[in-house]
This record gives sequence, C-alpha cells and structure tokens, in this order.
Amino acid sequence: MRTLVFRYLEHLDRERNYSPHTLRAYAGDLDRFLDFLGTGYLGRDPGAIRPEEVDAAAVRAFLAWLARRGTSRQSQGRALAAVRGLLRYACRSGVLTVDPSRGIRTPKAPKRIPEHLRPGEIENLLEAPAGDEPLARRDRALLELLYATGLRVSELVSLDWGDLDLGHRVLRVVGKGRKERMVPFGRPAAEALAAWREVWPERLAPGSEEEAVFLNARGGRLTDRSVRRRLDRAVAATALARGVHPHVLRHTFATHLLERGADLRAIQELLGHESLSTTQRYTHVDLERLLTVHREAHPRARRQE
Repeated sequence: MRTLVFRYLEHLDRERNYSPHTLRAYAGDLDRFLDFLGTGYLGRDPGAIRPEEVDAAAVRAFLAWLARRGTSRQSQGRALAAVRGLLRYACRSGVLTVDPSRGIRTPKAPKRIPEHLRPGEIENLLEAPAGDEPLARRDRALLELLYATGLRVSELVSLDWGDLDLGHRVLRVVGKGRKERMVPFGRPAAEALAAWREVWPERLAPGSEEEAVFLNARGGRLTDRSVRRRLDRAVAATALARGVHPHVLRHTFATHLLERGADLRAIQELLGHESLSTTQRYTHVDLERLLTVHREAHPRARRQE
C-alpha cells in the first residue's frame, strides 16, 4: 500500500503538476489513512496492508475517526479527496477493479468568503518594498505580478523569463493538471519586472544557467516559502493589522475584477479554475459589498435599522 501511495504522489507531482503545499497535505492525509488502517481498523503493520483490503467501510470509518478527533470538516473533505484520488489512481493502474470510495459523500464544510484586501490596502502593500537595491526591485516585481495576474504562488515561482512577454504584457503559465493558460498584466507590473530584469544578471549565481524570473539571495530559484517570508516583511512595513498570506492576493485580484464588472467566465480562465463553481465563491464577496452599500446609502434600509 505504501508503494501505491508513493507512486500516486509521484503522479500528482510529475503529471498533474500539483503544488508542493498540496502534495505535503495529501502525503500527510494518506499517512494518517494508512496508520488508521493499520492500528485502528485492520490491526496490523500498515506496510503490510494490500490495496484490495480497503473497502467502503474502511473509508467511512476513517472519516468517522477524523471527526472524533475534532478534525474540521474542511480537513476531512481534503483527506477524503486524497484517499479517493489514491483509489481512483489504483483503478486506472489496474491495481483495483472497483473504487471503494465511490458514492461516499464529502463532508459539507461551511462556506467561507475569500479574504481580500481593499484598494487602499493593496496599494500600501505594493509600495512596501522600499529602495532601489536589487532585492527590493525583485520584491516589488513579485508583489505587483501576484496582484496583477492572480497566479498561485507555485505558478509564480515556476516562471522563467521565456514565459514572459514584457512588450505585450502577457505571460504563459502551466497550472494544475499541466494546463497552460495565458494571463495578461498591466503596466505597473511590466515596469516593475523590467526594473528587476536590469539587475537580475548580477543576482544570478556564478556559472548558473538558471532562467527563473525570481531568484533568492543565493541566486537560485525562489521557493513558495520564501515568497511567504517576503510577503510577511512587506505586511510588517505597512499599517495592515492582519496577516496576509499569498493566496489573499489571488483572492484580491479576482474580487477587484468582479467588482469592476468582469465576466465570471473570464475570471475563471484567468485563475485557471477547472470548475466555474470554484470561481463563483467570489460572487459572495461582491454581494456582501453590495449589501453594505445598500445598508449605508438607501434611505429605507437605514430606517429599518
């Protein structure tokens, strides 16, 4: 069973282009599943468990075990997605003939409205990297591009200069499932990238053939975690009282487009969402804004309060 898990995670990494964050989460979920099967369900060494011993009752028992441990419904849903993906992969690979997770419903998690920054907040954040030294230029370009394109951090750090056309202000990115998409960006991001490009060669490690757009202090490709640290530093330099993770910039990108009348299908394409339902959660953000405007501005809404 552990061999199957290893091959499945390798498949997600190499063929499905899953982000390092998602791979770590799935690996943890599948480790917990195997440990549960071994110690709490079948009662023997998890390494000796065969895929055909996993049935629907085992999957349901695993979800019940997670619930008893106080695991949130959102985390239960992700764990089921990891297990379901593993079992479907086993079927496609000929290891199993029937998917035992078929028909098992995903635990319903409460809908969360995506957190985003207001226009004034995002402007302050984009202006946070001060100075003209190379790494300040890099950080400005990094933040501008995140907000201008709504890229996932894993997509951002994977960019090479050959993926960018600064003249036409468009980039090519390979997202989840190895799906390629073109994403435009505005003049501020293009200018920030051009300024970083001027000093990029001097930040490259000696003898390196690296083509990564964003380099770390040692001249190698920047990592997801490094982007989070750069963002934390930018937040600390502003008056923002809350923490901001990189995905908030993605949410902000989508929310601001929607607020200004962008078509939901176009936003879906720009974000690289497979399903429109994933993009539709941003309509709740815009609805909240409209309700607030109505409450504050409409005479009868104010009188009712």
